[in-house]
Amino acid sequence: MARLQLSLIRKTKSSALFILTTQLLVDNTVMKNNMNFGKLKSNALDLGVLVLFVILKLVLPFLLVNAAYSLHRDEFLHLDQANHLAWGFQSVPPVTSIFALIIKFLGGSEVAVRLVSACIGAATLVFSWKIVDALNGNLYAKVSLAIALICSAIGRLDLLFQPNAFDILSWTAVYYFLIRFFNTKENKFLYFTGIALGLGFLNKYSILFLVAGLIPALLISKQRQVFSNKNLYLATVLALLIMLPNIIWQYSHHFPVVGHMKELAATQLDKINRIDFLKEQLLYYFNVIFIVLGGIIALLFYKPFAAYRWIIFSFIISIFLFTWFRAKGYYAAGLYPVIIAAGCTCFSYIFNNGWKKYLKALIVVLPIILFSLTMKFAYPVLSPQQIIAQHGKFAKIGMLRWEDGLQHDLPQDFADMQGWKELAALVDIAYGKVKDKSTVLVRADNYGQAGAINYYSKYKNINAVSYNADYLYWFKMDKPIKDLIMITWWKDEDPQRKREQPYFARITKIGEIKTPYAREKGAGVFLLEGAKPEVSSIIKSEIEEEKNDH
Repeated sequence: MARLQLSLIRKTKSSALFILTTQLLVDNTVMKNNMNFGKLKSNALDLGVLVLFVILKLVLPFLLVNAAYSLHRDEFLHLDQANHLAWGFQSVPPVTSIFALIIKFLGGSEVAVRLVSACIGAATLVFSWKIVDALNGNLYAKVSLAIALICSAIGRLDLLFQPNAFDILSWTAVYYFLIRFFNTKENKFLYFTGIALGLGFLNKYSILFLVAGLIPALLISKQRQVFSNKNLYLATVLALLIMLPNIIWQYSHHFPVVGHMKELAATQLDKINRIDFLKEQLLYYFNVIFIVLGGIIALLFYKPFAAYRWIIFSFIISIFLFTWFRAKGYYAAGLYPVIIAAGCTCFSYIFNNGWKKYLKALIVVLPIILFSLTMKFAYPVLSPQQIIAQHGKFAKIGMLRWEDGLQHDLPQDFADMQGWKELAALVDIAYGKVKDKSTVLVRADNYGQAGAINYYSKYKNINAVSYNADYLYWFKMDKPIKDLIMITWWKDEDPQRKREQPYFARITKIGEIKTPYAREKGAGVFLLEGAKPEVSSIIKSEIEEEKNDH
């Protein structure tokens, strides 16, 4: 009987233990499932909000450009590069021409141009969002970051189809991949960094300022052990291999970038004051300056960010180098997304308790309010007439000072978006008068004119060129020139016009740009017919002379 009772007790205990174990396993499974569901729900919300901001980023360019403006002069040059694909150009490396080719495949309309530029800006937003994620920032930090990027000068720079947008993207990608490497120690992120650097170099050489800031920053930080990792050097080789085709192109063309930089220094950078560069940093990021300052302070002193001190060291060194070399203010734009990401993440931490929770709304709302107040100065939302009516306000904040150091009626970028369609229409009139279009040369005074003619002309093979920028290398001189269409500022008694007269049977002025505030206002379109045989050889010699000067 005793044995039977003992046996029953053991069985009861075993059954109880089995039931308890089963219940624990079930509870644990339920808990895990709930946690996984919560995580999936959180990730879905995160992704959904990101998608909304990406859509907003894609739509904004179409809302922030007044119908009175066309494309910018620089955009025409880059769009034309799609028709002359190479591993390099006098003005920029080749990446922009690849995007131009994509635009061409999309139909080449202004809508396609704006959309491609907006996509690059949206990619920067995504990488910046991922940086906040890597810094353990929550959804609030990501939302405040997205708003800050849209409301700062970064949003202005990716409005136009220029190398600036991809420049910012490549710098941001480099910071993201390095952060991920130091967080995870996974070597694949070093190779991703090398790819981002290589592509960034193929877009704009200014990424070397980032490298010049990163190397000493890492050496003086706790992350210096990365220099003992062989994968860093293999990633460097990968970056150099990506850069190599352009380096070879530069060598084979006698490094035209050197001539371009000398010309840039002589015509623009020499007019830039070092203090002005620093002032422009405040001006460009005025709407989010408290976030930028918060990011700088956090990266310097905030303990949870101690592992990321190298970011602020690189920022300081690169800013110093830009200042020393008197760079344009927007050259440093690629440094700011990671700083803004750090600032937003830090604020999400410190404004998480008590009365400070109410400051969270301020971080989100204040950039939007400031953006609404400054938008008309940064974006071409006002017509030229509306800007003229507020001339004093624009002049007071320096928006009317051009690269020549003088005050004008419109901001330079806005004036560079005026008069191009009128010019192309005048050239089309002249081109239509020429019988043999295979022997006519359309020669503009600058790359903006040449590019605008090629873009807006109804004659798709018009092939306007100039002695300026990359167009100097795009002349087609396989046939003798019989007629010449020139865009220049000749007046009726201009000595240059009189010098040209003996070489042509007749010179007719078709018209001139009359758009009131266009930078090209007054430029005339002239049809020079019946060229003498020596005209072709003269033009060829002028081309070679210009190439030698560059």
